[in-house]
Amino acid sequence: MKNNKLRRLALVMGVFTLSSLAACGDHSNPDSHEHPKKESTKQSTNASLPTTTEYFTDDVIVSDGLVDCTLSDGSESSCYIVTMPVNSGIDVGHDKGPWCPRNINDTAEDAGIWLSDNQVYDADGNFIENLATFYSDDNWQLFNPETGEVKVTDSKDACLAAARPDVAPEYQNYCVECQPEYAEDVEPQKYLIPAYPKKASRITQFDPHGGVGLAFNGIKMDAPAPVDAILGAYTLAPFDDCGGHVNPHVGYHYHAITECSSIDTALSTHGKMLGVALDGFTIFERKLPDGQVPDDLDDCGGHALDGSSVDKEKEGDIGYHYHAGDAGSNQILACFSAPQGCAIQGDSMQCDTKRGGPDGLGDHPPGGPPGGLRDDGPPGDLPQNKRLPSDAS
Repeated sequence: MKNNKLRRLALVMGVFTLSSLAACGDHSNPDSHEHPKKESTKQSTNASLPTTTEYFTDDVIVSDGLVDCTLSDGSESSCYIVTMPVNSGIDVGHDKGPWCPRNINDTAEDAGIWLSDNQVYDADGNFIENLATFYSDDNWQLFNPETGEVKVTDSKDACLAAARPDVAPEYQNYCVECQPEYAEDVEPQKYLIPAYPKKASRITQFDPHGGVGLAFNGIKMDAPAPVDAILGAYTLAPFDDCGGHVNPHVGYHYHAITECSSIDTALSTHGKMLGVALDGFTIFERKLPDGQVPDDLDDCGGHALDGSSVDKEKEGDIGYHYHAGDAGSNQILACFSAPQGCAIQGDSMQCDTKRGGPDGLGDHPPGGPPGGLRDDGPPGDLPQNKRLPSDAS
């Protein structure tokens, strides 16, 4: 893989940076990494972006220095500018696809996955054949019952007509699949990422139309897929085994972190460090190297370490960071613990401080909005009496 040597070099450089920062202060207790309030815009945990810029692959452009920026809550801070590439042709460390099977006899090798109720299902031919049973709704019919052929969006025009909230009527009861090359005209996107993230007293819900983070391999980590809209038109838009699929307007992106999307990333004794959230804190894989999920994660999926459970001599104090959500949950992060940066256009270095919009998203005290992780409830209004396709009689 063309970036392996660069990634190994980046790992060495990143570990060196972590060790150097560890020597700059007393980290003898979990709270010692917090500086006086007057230095809040210069606050950093050792897992924040200044120690991880070397982990991005060479296809991602990170600014040489910091810029003055305004974060999501209106506060002034210092940010890096990270330019994410058009990922249709870059090496991201894994294959993209497959997504939709072509026949109900196709196996998991020929298809992607589907996420539902914290479970990951192979979106293979058997799954497609038994969707009516899975969702207790006889209107599901994504295949020709005579030939077993699955109806798949097989062109860019079909993708554009089906991969939208108001699915074109002729593409209802279709398996929606968009190819990476459909997004080849998408421009690289710049993001402001806080260089010195500081936990806030109130968590912030994410914008459902925005991202939640940037993976080191150049892929955007997105908010939960709009499952309710997808299923409402009797369509299925599978993810590949790496938790990603393609929107022709933004390119390939992740909605889940799986073992596949965790490969060839920066390693830590605390697990694989996958990328950075829009608030500047780093994102680790779900489980620790021993296979366990940390038992002290907060509402947003984060916690802080003082180095006692890691190789402190090599890595310093990891500090506050996130662990990605279970793949089946359709959410990489549940919320943000700090004010966020954002995608930017032109020369603007300001993020939208009026986080409202149709979903009424905004700041909430720890614990999240009443009744769920989003103000409008979890994505999807799915039947509760589902059975696995393999259990269908």
